[in-house]
Amino acid sequence: MPFEEEPATERSHLLAPAVDNRRLSLIQHGGDAASILSSHLSKEEQALADTSIGERLPYNDYTTIDWLHDLVKDSFRHRGIHSREGIRCQILAQWDAAQGWIAVALIGILTACVAFLVDVAEATVSDWKSGYCSGSVFSNRVSCCTDRSPLNARADVGENCEQWHEWTKGYWTAFAVYGGFALAFGLISSSITLLTKRTLPAAASASGTQQKETSGGEQGTTGKAMYMAAGSGIPEIKTILSGFVIPHFLDFKVLAVKAIGAVFAVATGMCLGKEGPFVHISTCVGWLVGKRFPKYSENGRKMRELLSAACSSGLSVAFGAPIGGVLFSYEEISTYFPRRVLWRAFLCSLFAAMILRALNPTGTGKLVLFETNYGSSYRSVHYLVFIGLGVVGGLFGGTFCKANFAWSGSFRKYSIIKDHPVFEVFLVVLVTVLLQYPNPLTREPGDVILKNLLVDCRHPEGSWVCQNEINGEVHWAYIGWLAYGTVVKLVLTTITFGCKVPSGIIIPALDAGALFGRLIGQMITDISPGIFAMVGAAAFLAGVSRMTISLCVIMFELTGELEYIVPHMIAILVAKWVADTLGKESVYDLAQTVLGHPFLDHEQSIDLVRREPMLAAELIPPAQTMREITVDVRGPVPRRVLEEKLGQLHRRGLLDAGLVLVRDGMLQGYLAQGELEFGLQHLDLADGVMLLGDGDLSSFVDRTPLTVCASAPMEYVVEMFGKLGLRYLCVVEEGTSRLVGVIIKKRLVMWLEGLQGEEGS
Repeated sequence: MPFEEEPATERSHLLAPAVDNRRLSLIQHGGDAASILSSHLSKEEQALADTSIGERLPYNDYTTIDWLHDLVKDSFRHRGIHSREGIRCQILAQWDAAQGWIAVALIGILTACVAFLVDVAEATVSDWKSGYCSGSVFSNRVSCCTDRSPLNARADVGENCEQWHEWTKGYWTAFAVYGGFALAFGLISSSITLLTKRTLPAAASASGTQQKETSGGEQGTTGKAMYMAAGSGIPEIKTILSGFVIPHFLDFKVLAVKAIGAVFAVATGMCLGKEGPFVHISTCVGWLVGKRFPKYSENGRKMRELLSAACSSGLSVAFGAPIGGVLFSYEEISTYFPRRVLWRAFLCSLFAAMILRALNPTGTGKLVLFETNYGSSYRSVHYLVFIGLGVVGGLFGGTFCKANFAWSGSFRKYSIIKDHPVFEVFLVVLVTVLLQYPNPLTREPGDVILKNLLVDCRHPEGSWVCQNEINGEVHWAYIGWLAYGTVVKLVLTTITFGCKVPSGIIIPALDAGALFGRLIGQMITDISPGIFAMVGAAAFLAGVSRMTISLCVIMFELTGELEYIVPHMIAILVAKWVADTLGKESVYDLAQTVLGHPFLDHEQSIDLVRREPMLAAELIPPAQTMREITVDVRGPVPRRVLEEKLGQLHRRGLLDAGLVLVRDGMLQGYLAQGELEFGLQHLDLADGVMLLGDGDLSSFVDRTPLTVCASAPMEYVVEMFGKLGLRYLCVVEEGTSRLVGVIIKKRLVMWLEGLQGEEGS
């Protein structure tokens, strides 16, 4: 019974035929019923009652949106605003056209403000592990010892720092203090992250822990626990932008916890970064701003356009890379990215970069985080080295993805770890401190490590890296620390990614690549080893994330080095090709699998189904399921029958389901579960409910459901779901057009996951 227990949510509310004078207010339930309906539906939804599409209630939690329905709904709204005459109406029309631009500008500004607070707080808290500033305990080491500070572009470095006091001068006591602070920060970060725990409804994927609860003597299925502020948030955002609804994931509480948790998580020194969480934070800001504009708050499709633009500001403030942020949203995050979203993402990223530069959290007065100037160029022979870095980066990325996936499926399944996530964080921080503190190269936070490894040793003042590379002498201990650091980063990043703290994978991957690249640079003395550290960082991140164009742009915005675009392109492409040979899924794809969120990767799905000839009939539900969801509408349907069928849907854990209406076997329409439940609970329905024609629930019935022939190739099904954004698809018999099945999006996703699992085994 592989499909019997499939959970899904069909919040698409479909409608009856266009009948003259049939308005929602004419539904014959009396004034109270009409009032209830109007309170749950927007004006555009109510207007859809006159169409064959059907009005819909707000989407239920954990459902997939209906892209086609929202497109039509927005068209109703647009025509209602722009078709009216008069100066006032023209002003309203211009305001409507400008709302998107105003919203993304606000998102960029607010995201930059949050990023400023996080950057300043993280730098200060992180430095507390080694000492404190006597002038101000809230100053970090750089601002304490120099004239560089937020909101101040001066950058005069003081040679002697009398105001910065280390906790102790002894190595072992400093080690102990460092470890104590790191453990405390880890406990704080994980503890506040647990405040965002939510238990989700059952998801379509079989992965993850399903909790069984007993209610009224029957066993129901509930979803696994999810910590909204944990991880980077990128896998969940990809799922949301594909049309899925994860309730409360973008709330203000999650934003606040994500920001505070990221400060303490990064300060521990664990192999994680705050760049991924910045994407989640910017999306939260986008959601909160969008909720203030009815144009976006009442339309799931439009809201996702706004969120796609908002994602770009996250990477913009994380790396000082406004163009890279736009490309990252397009390449890695978004499913639907039309040109107007591209332009608005550009503006959003621009405002975020402008405000962050003005706030100046690093005190340098520059947007470039790791500005380099190596003063030397590469030769053609170095292409072989760049290719080699790409190969190793791909091997690192592919190995990491498999190892982390295996770690999540084994170690985190132990009850003591699964039930006590704070304990896991404690263990990871402890192991991190023990392995990283002895190495002078990995003792600092991830972004400082990267900055130290990219240094140009023509001006070596104060750099421990350059002290070991001076005059071209070979320091074997230094080389050993580089090799040790590369291996440790792979191991620690594997066990860290997925812990219940805000964390990203970008900085750890860059650190590992920079360590390895600097190591290779010790063998090539004709150009700066920092060049290989820079290219190696890009290669390792490409292997982990499979980013290409956006990563290349981020790297030259991050370092300011346009000269090395070609080496970056070579290493990134090679790394992606090598990593793809080990496994097609990036770390974010695998995280989606672990979390169990339904996500339809269109290109990957086509690759799966084209390998063998398969027909749409493969996805027809079992006969028992079809009996439960089919309603004969030759006349009024007894209310008792509808209540019984709704109960069957609930017992089976279905969330995206609905009832198909047939007459003599021919499809007449589709009634989504949400609308059925609303009508039964809130409307004064008679014992015999009319589902077609006028009255009762007919205004919620979709009279134009899309269909596909059962003998159609499976590629048709994947294309229709992937490109049209369908929530369900009715299957009809060849020749007779009689209804034989219904495919919901989550059923397709689950079937594809099973197909992929069979091929993997």
